[in-house]
Amino acid sequence: MPERIETESRKLLGRLRRALAEDGAGQERLDKIVELIASSMRTEVCSIYLFRDEETLELCATEGLKAESVHQTRMRLGEGLVGRVARTRRVVNTADAPNAKGFRYMPETGEERYSSFCGVPVQRLGETMGVLVVQSKEAREFTADEVYALEVVAMVLAEMTELGVFVGEGAALSARHQNPVLFRGSIAQEGASAGQVYLHEPRVVVTNPIAEDPEAEMVRLRAAVDQLRMSVDEMLSDQTAVATDQKQVFEAYRMFANSKSWMRRMEADVENGLSAEASVEKEQSLARTRLGQSSDAYMRERLHDLDDLSNRLLRILTGQGGDTGAEVPERPILVARNIGPGELLEYGKTLKGIVLEEGSVGSHATIVARAWAIPLVINAKGITTEALNGDQILVDGEQGIVHLRPDEQVQAAFSDKIAMHTRAQERYASIRDLPAETKCGRVISLHMNAGLMADLPSLEGSGAEGVGLFRTELQFLIRSQMPKRAELSALYARVMDAAGGRRVAFRTLDIGSDKVLPYMKPNDEPNPAMGWRAIRVGLDKPGILRMQLQALVRAANGGPLTVMFPFITLRSEFREAKAELDKVIAREARLGNPLPSKLELGAMLETPSLGFAAQGFFEEVDFLSVGGNDLKQFFYAADRENERVRRRYDTLNVSFLSFLEQVVSRCREAGTPISFCGEDAGRPIEALCLAAIGFESLSMRPASVGPVKHLLRQVNLEELKVVIDEARDNGAQSVRRAVSDFLVENARLNGSMSGGRIT
Repeated sequence: MPERIETESRKLLGRLRRALAEDGAGQERLDKIVELIASSMRTEVCSIYLFRDEETLELCATEGLKAESVHQTRMRLGEGLVGRVARTRRVVNTADAPNAKGFRYMPETGEERYSSFCGVPVQRLGETMGVLVVQSKEAREFTADEVYALEVVAMVLAEMTELGVFVGEGAALSARHQNPVLFRGSIAQEGASAGQVYLHEPRVVVTNPIAEDPEAEMVRLRAAVDQLRMSVDEMLSDQTAVATDQKQVFEAYRMFANSKSWMRRMEADVENGLSAEASVEKEQSLARTRLGQSSDAYMRERLHDLDDLSNRLLRILTGQGGDTGAEVPERPILVARNIGPGELLEYGKTLKGIVLEEGSVGSHATIVARAWAIPLVINAKGITTEALNGDQILVDGEQGIVHLRPDEQVQAAFSDKIAMHTRAQERYASIRDLPAETKCGRVISLHMNAGLMADLPSLEGSGAEGVGLFRTELQFLIRSQMPKRAELSALYARVMDAAGGRRVAFRTLDIGSDKVLPYMKPNDEPNPAMGWRAIRVGLDKPGILRMQLQALVRAANGGPLTVMFPFITLRSEFREAKAELDKVIAREARLGNPLPSKLELGAMLETPSLGFAAQGFFEEVDFLSVGGNDLKQFFYAADRENERVRRRYDTLNVSFLSFLEQVVSRCREAGTPISFCGEDAGRPIEALCLAAIGFESLSMRPASVGPVKHLLRQVNLEELKVVIDEARDNGAQSVRRAVSDFLVENARLNGSMSGGRIT
């Protein structure tokens, strides 16, 4: 019996190939396909449902249901078993459909009570287009081979160019691609740029999904993979193109190219009757579905590398290349769903900006873009379906906004913004070497945040006095295995050298939450931001913490060293972490290695609990750094990754400012330096208020140093503190309006602020 079923499924693939080779309109071809599938699989019903819009599925072809129900029967996403397949993007295979969860009877189709149901998603590269269904009266589950055959047919359906006709895209194309569109994304790299769209990752059309000669297809696949691996090796051997930090990114990328499991799965697909191209795309689609839904941020990022490799392999196999025929515009702004580091490297520094539908601040592409200082906006949902090559586009990397096909008014305003930005940068450069001294004589120390060697050149250009936060976890995240102590020590030594004697505060490994190491067993936690992360990992895995501390001590090589522990919530956690450092210092002394000439040991206050620690804690630490991003989300119980709640809460709310003021007061009483680190430190109004309530040091993105310093030099903080106190005493929920009014009046009395951003 299994042999007969296998033979029938292979026959289906052959018959499908012949059907696709025949002439015919889209509807005629779909009708032929459902008839062919029903006949081959001996089922009474075969139907194809396609999305009419984002929430509605429409019956577009059927064998076995009423012909008049085609293009009339519709259902919502998630409705019935068909809707369930579309929503979950997973196969539903049941021998008892009427009693299956979510079953819906559709009398308008003439549907009988069919027992067996098998539905597979029609999807291409993770985008669901519809559902392919077979039904039969006989109560049975469909075999793995039959399900496989249906998945292959579904993949072929997704490739059919006629598909767009049924989802209504063709008619709306001309109108939809003419109007101005505003996209709100996330900031990944600051800067503003105007240019023309240059679409990345042109569609690779798989014209031969079914293998005529499996042996020949296997030879083609293996030869193409060999060529892919050689190209990756050549890319890595180009020392002029790949910097040290980026090289580590591409080493992880090369490991994907040499993955044996990836190769085995594609070879199995070819053995089962797929062409080499179809096997690549099948594995790519499955990976998108599987990894794209993962809660593991690292796994989602690795999907982008696999996408990049799969696209390269498809181009090798099809010979279609990456050239769409579109000329590279004068000022190219790259627009893509996502992009791997390899393909981004090939574009080089000719790009004026990058806009991605997906991506994250910690992605490999973001690391490369930051190294090149190219404005980058991520999570601009829907832009790849709206943008056309050559469209005018404006990228505001400071606000996370993208204007596609902007009207004249928006273009003029953006041109003014770029001009103002240019003048402001000149003004910031003129005060780069001056202190951030306020009108009342207070001097605020401004530092920058960093995480890569590529960030360090900004230290000189920004006018920052040092690095207030060096994120050490990036070196762990971009590798496929734990870095060696000697490698870390060499890196930290280069960071200290690049800082040129300026203070660098190294934050120990802050992993967990959305930063998961690929070589550590993942933890399925319901709320990872409040779970096993940061110092909790370090204390539970002291070997890792000690290894990193040893690397830092050796990197200092007898010079000064500043270390701070992240996510300290209790005094006891700080003491345990300090004890680990004491062990490292004692061991280094026994070995005769040089010890730091000056050792500063601090903690990051990122939860409200630490603000209420015993006064002895504030006296015990050498310094305290408020991690504003985490502190704010825990203070307000508002997930900072959730746009629906994150924007509801204001940093300048009097309750939050009062809490911060209390922490500053306790540090002042203990004589302990305190700084504020995070996004709010780089926002001029927030920075002024933080300084007014007592913070003497702020740490921010390099691009924010100039604007913050400029505004600080315009203001009397004593007068601003009075404004804050009065607003609070008068019952204001936030002091933002009062502070903004004060700054406007201050500018009027003292002349224009000449480019200082009040945002």
